[in-house]
Amino acid sequence: MPGYRNLADILTLEQTPLSAQPVPAHTLELLERGAARNPQALALRFVFSGERPTESVDFTYAQLVQRCYQTANLLHELGVAATDVVSYLLPNLPETHFTLWGGQAAGIVNPINPLLEPAQIADILNAAGTKVLVTLRAFPKTDIWQKVEAVAALVPTLQTVITVDLLPYLPLAQRLVVGALRLAQPRPALPGIRVVDFAQASKSQPTDRLVSGRRIATEDTACYFHTGGTTGTPKIAPLTHYNLTSVSFSAAQLLGGEAEPERLVFFCGLPLFHVNGVVVTGSVPWLLGHTVVLGSPAGYRGPGILDNFWQLVAHYRISLFSGVPTIFSRLLDLPVAGHDLSSLRYAICGAAPLPVELLRAFEQRTKLRLVEGYGFTEGSCISIVGPVAGAPMPGSIGLRLPYQEVRVVVLDEQTGQYLRDADTEESGVLVVRGSNIFGGYLQPEHNNGIWVDTGDGQGPFYNTGDLGRQDAQGGFYITGRKKELIIRGGHNIDPKLIEDALSAHPAVALAAAIGSPDAHAGELPVAYVTLVPGQQVSEAELRAFAEARIPERAAWPKQVYTAAELPLTAIGKILKPTLVKQEITRVYTRQLATVENLTLHALTVRDDRQRGLVAELTVAGEATDAHIAEALLGLHVPYDVRRHA
Repeated sequence: MPGYRNLADILTLEQTPLSAQPVPAHTLELLERGAARNPQALALRFVFSGERPTESVDFTYAQLVQRCYQTANLLHELGVAATDVVSYLLPNLPETHFTLWGGQAAGIVNPINPLLEPAQIADILNAAGTKVLVTLRAFPKTDIWQKVEAVAALVPTLQTVITVDLLPYLPLAQRLVVGALRLAQPRPALPGIRVVDFAQASKSQPTDRLVSGRRIATEDTACYFHTGGTTGTPKIAPLTHYNLTSVSFSAAQLLGGEAEPERLVFFCGLPLFHVNGVVVTGSVPWLLGHTVVLGSPAGYRGPGILDNFWQLVAHYRISLFSGVPTIFSRLLDLPVAGHDLSSLRYAICGAAPLPVELLRAFEQRTKLRLVEGYGFTEGSCISIVGPVAGAPMPGSIGLRLPYQEVRVVVLDEQTGQYLRDADTEESGVLVVRGSNIFGGYLQPEHNNGIWVDTGDGQGPFYNTGDLGRQDAQGGFYITGRKKELIIRGGHNIDPKLIEDALSAHPAVALAAAIGSPDAHAGELPVAYVTLVPGQQVSEAELRAFAEARIPERAAWPKQVYTAAELPLTAIGKILKPTLVKQEITRVYTRQLATVENLTLHALTVRDDRQRGLVAELTVAGEATDAHIAEALLGLHVPYDVRRHA
């Protein structure tokens, strides 16, 4: 400490070209670089259960690197070469890390969200061309193995499944019970596919070299991350070794880089199938020789992790953690009195905009510096973050990382072509260029419109699709998601305007604004909120509160709905597409109720690759399709009618 403080410090760093900086050539070298600082230092501490927060399984740096070598050598023995794909369908475990980093030394690693449905998992495995799948052995209260049984026969390229067993992590009494139950069960097997045990198969492998003799090149593909969308062909973003090592090096400058003598402790509660967990609480701390505490197989969602979070901080002397707004909102409800939080230095919030009121309340309660970060899978996780050593930047997502070019540009509304750079404080589209940016999706059909050529001859920028602005000090601010804009009668409304207004109410925990289909205006703004536990407020009061703080009358929400919870992604980001489908269902059901002699048996909203969102109506009665069309006249979401038998 400290790292860079402002844009001037970043520009000073960049006087030395990235090519002259000590960026590891590949991710295995990144781990070895961290281990070289002190091989016997703790690299990884795994807390299996948040209900037993002081119990951990620990690995030194020497052991971490050895286990990654063993995993790489096992995969080589199973036929994995540099361009072969190893997918993993795992919760957060030490073996997940061994597979992630060892797999990149053998071939290409494809992390998959184990919460996905089997059909989606099969689509990703097929799109990636998976040769080996590492997954969880059948275990009580988990369904991952059952999903593998359902998809294995649907993936022609799949040759081997490696099973990871949770049994060794259980307390002795539970281990005996589960072990006894297994005596009556057959060993894991899949028709036509080789199934091997991770621990047994890897323990005899060499721990100090790659038996393949592979020389990993910087431009070799390291990972396939699936991102966006759950219908049609999966979007797979390939990241190279240099994408990951260069972004790790750049992000490490936030903390002072490799010159930082102090050993920090990072807490990882985000999933390891997501690039944030992999980089922010993986490659960055390990490049620097710091310690990572891996918090339960389910991360922040694991039993006891959030309830006992301050105890975890005190016991493991945690210095830094990252999360999403929902995590910080939840932590605000937990008393900090009686816990020694003196080790805490920083927290980083990403994945979704952080309400300023939440930031200030969290800092006041914990006395902890909280900064925002911004990134995306296609950019290897992180491009913008608040400087932890600089002046506070509330409301801003921070400064660009060193060695990344981030601009706000104005694009032609019709063609999407570059017109000019936006002026200071002018809203436009955020675009990014640098060594961290991928080369395009694996499937060419997803690459249309993702690049912006500014004509400077230095190559294209990646179009993030996010709207933002930049201030005179270099700070960036998110002003909305272009595709999330609410368009009311041709008037563009930024949903963040509504969300910020509602989030300022002391009773509101989270807020999400979306467009509700309207026959006259196209869309009308509505909002969904969750309330702080113990707080009560009427929807009418919330509307009045928002109206008093939104200067744009057209942006006043027509309805504010309170909900027990909002739909969230696996990393805690509000899942607006689910809310949009819910709102379409609400509006269409209301309109169809006005049709005489019509019974609506079911209404679902699905994704269609060509038509976008489509409402499927299952109806009965004497009302004709013309009557239905009249009731839905002017609503922009297409629909299909099915007659109930």
